[in-house]
Amino acid sequence: MTVPPRPRYADPKYSRAIREQERLREALRILPLPGKISAVGGADVSFTMWGKDFFGAVVVCDLDGGLATLDQAVAYEKVDFPYIPGLLGFREVPVLRKAFGKLSRPPDVLLVDAHGIAHPRGFGSASHLGVVLDVPTVGCAKSRLCGEHDEPPAEKGGRTPLVFGGETVGIVLRTRCGVSPVYVSPGQRADPASSAELALRCCPRYRIPEPLRRAHDLANRARRGEVPCR
Repeated sequence: MTVPPRPRYADPKYSRAIREQERLREALRILPLPGKISAVGGADVSFTMWGKDFFGAVVVCDLDGGLATLDQAVAYEKVDFPYIPGLLGFREVPVLRKAFGKLSRPPDVLLVDAHGIAHPRGFGSASHLGVVLDVPTVGCAKSRLCGEHDEPPAEKGGRTPLVFGGETVGIVLRTRCGVSPVYVSPGQRADPASSAELALRCCPRYRIPEPLRRAHDLANRARRGEVPCR
C-alpha cells in the first residue's frame, strides 16, 4: 500500500487551521448538560484509509423509550484537508454538519465518536462540531489522546478523572464490567460529570453508547453503497 507523504506542518493550510481552531474555541462553553434530555444522537464518520470520500451519519435515539431510533440521516462529502493529528475536525465536521441538517428530529444532545476538550489544544472534533452546530455535544472515544488517569474500577459505572495540564478534561468510564473503558469528555455546553452520566445511560448492553454504535453502522453502510446519501 502506498502511504501519502506526511503534511508539512509549516504549510499555510496548517497555520490557517490552527488560527481557525483557536477562533472557534472562544465560543466553547463548559457547563452541565440540560436537566431534561429526551432525544440523544450519535454521530460518526466512515472513510477508506487515505481516501477523500467521507460518509457521515447521525442517529437519534429516544432516551426514555428504550433507545428506540427516532430519526437518522447520512451525508457524503469530498474531503481535501490532510490528516493532521489534533485537527481532525476539519476533515470530519463538514460531513457531520451536513448529515445533522437532514434530520427532521434533531437531538437534545449529540454524542460524537471523538474527543471534546480532552485534546492537546482543548478543542477536539466533538467540541468543533458542537460549536459549529450550536448544540450540546459529548465526546466518547475508544482511546486516549492526551492526559493521565488511574485505572477505573472494574465494575460497570466505574470511573476516574482524566487529567491534563492540572485540570480534569474528561472521565475514563467503564461501561461494561471488566471491559476496556471509554474516554468521555465535554464537547460543547457539557461538563465531565454530566457527560459521563449520559454516556453510561446509553450503554445498556455494549461498551459503546447505543446511538454511536448505530451511527457507526449506518456510516459504514453508506460507504459501502448500501444506504443512499439522499
